[in-house]
Amino acid sequence: MPLSAGPANANDPLEYQKDKCAMPDQFSYAQQIRKPARVSKTGIVASQSRTAAEVGAQVLASGGNCVDAMIATAFALGVVEPWMSGIGGGGVMVLYRARENRYEVIDYGMCAPLSLRTEDYPLTGEGAASDLFPWPRVKDDRNLFGPGSIAVPGVVAGMEEAHRRHAKLPWKDLLGPSVKLAGEGLLVDWWTTLMIASGAADLRRYPASSAAYLQDGLPPSGPWSIKASIRLPQDKLQATLSHLAAQGPRDFYQGDLAKSVAADVKAGGGSLSVEDLAAFRAHVREPLAIPYRGGKVYATPELTCGPTMAHALRMLQKDLEPKPGGPDAAAYTAYALALQSAYRERLHDMGDADGKRALGAEYLAPGCTTHFSVVDREGNMAAVTQTLLSIFGSKYVLPQSGITMNNGIMWFDPTPGTTNSLAPGKRCLTNYTPVIAQVSDGRRLAIGASGGRRILPAVTQILSFVMDYRMDLEAAFHQPRLDASEGAIVIGDRLMPREVRDSLRARFDYEETQVQATPMKFACPSAVLRDGATNSGAVEIFQPWGDAVAED
Repeated sequence: MPLSAGPANANDPLEYQKDKCAMPDQFSYAQQIRKPARVSKTGIVASQSRTAAEVGAQVLASGGNCVDAMIATAFALGVVEPWMSGIGGGGVMVLYRARENRYEVIDYGMCAPLSLRTEDYPLTGEGAASDLFPWPRVKDDRNLFGPGSIAVPGVVAGMEEAHRRHAKLPWKDLLGPSVKLAGEGLLVDWWTTLMIASGAADLRRYPASSAAYLQDGLPPSGPWSIKASIRLPQDKLQATLSHLAAQGPRDFYQGDLAKSVAADVKAGGGSLSVEDLAAFRAHVREPLAIPYRGGKVYATPELTCGPTMAHALRMLQKDLEPKPGGPDAAAYTAYALALQSAYRERLHDMGDADGKRALGAEYLAPGCTTHFSVVDREGNMAAVTQTLLSIFGSKYVLPQSGITMNNGIMWFDPTPGTTNSLAPGKRCLTNYTPVIAQVSDGRRLAIGASGGRRILPAVTQILSFVMDYRMDLEAAFHQPRLDASEGAIVIGDRLMPREVRDSLRARFDYEETQVQATPMKFACPSAVLRDGATNSGAVEIFQPWGDAVAED
């Protein structure tokens, strides 16, 4: 159904009253949003930030390859979108090397510090914490924000490993654009204001965080004048990135920068040490090779959402019967049932323990967040997901280096005795779902998303739109989706056809809403697709900064 068509009951008050769900809203039903896919014979970077995508595209135009562009984009994102990712976070990537026709995963997910003491995270008995996960509340919310919530960051190690294996251009050159962007300061527009406002109450807790992101203790507001601009200084972050560019990535883990990071976290009451940083390495892994519709989906293994996706795709292969004309009510029902089943298994007993790291993928041979995807002229591809976990992560900016740090400890269940219970040195169970898919018709798709637990439903459905219904990226990204990551509840897009919505309402605990920028109800995907020698890129249509940028 075209996005411009609108819901069947938009202009009928009686129909609206019968159709109204429990989720209230005040938004226009007539507004139409479209964002065309970018098509080019050259390389493309698709990112939640146009500015960061332009950095990657310029690297491609200057002779860099897919991995060069990926590294430059990753560091730029940490500067222009610091609430989502940065060198204080972690992530994972799936790479496709065209010449060797080979897929690989570089896992640089975070882990708990070895010196962490579980007794420092006592339960209060006061109900669930009010953040991304329904864990029992910990005293002082130590696992949610502040230095006690910081896990060992992996982004620099991940970029280091990718650079060592595949890059053409020098490390210093790839960090140069992010150094320049930090020197310019964080540009304040309405989206910047909205993102900072969402974390302001906790950012105010810490002097360095308040100094970095607030003005007189309040979120900054963009100017009305068309010729005026407001920028938040990022001088400390600029100096840190300049040092990292000159000294190389190991300095973050074993040099002066490592000592600075550990000292600031320790001084604030956290447990991250220089020993934790020195021991951290990114891991090269074989991807999960998931058979689907005559093609294969290459996904991240172990403590990501890749194994859970394997479960969902296995069910769709069995239960979804694609019909001409796009997904119908039966298809959306199959999506909801497959995703609910996959999540039940994931949340029941998956974690960093023997036999529990790949629930949902046992049948296969070994094979708040930002996502971006890259393809170059030769057909090399990257799907990269990185995160601080919550918006602004721990809300803790390191006073010396200006780095906004993650709150990866929140990924662990603070209840003792579960597979995913908090423990020293344990790896985090994440929602990352970057994939590269080989479609049966010869096309290749790199995709992932941001949006926490809503990532998997978004990526799974767009894979189906492309692989089951042969959609191009523009059609797939404008096709309405559902979300089934909240237990029994299924959330539908109001732009789905009436018969689809009625069918879902009859089968599930159904709510519906419209696509919106924040809080996201359907995740925020970014993708590139290669068809022969032609590349295309697309990003979430409602993300105000997101764009696919070609090197030409």
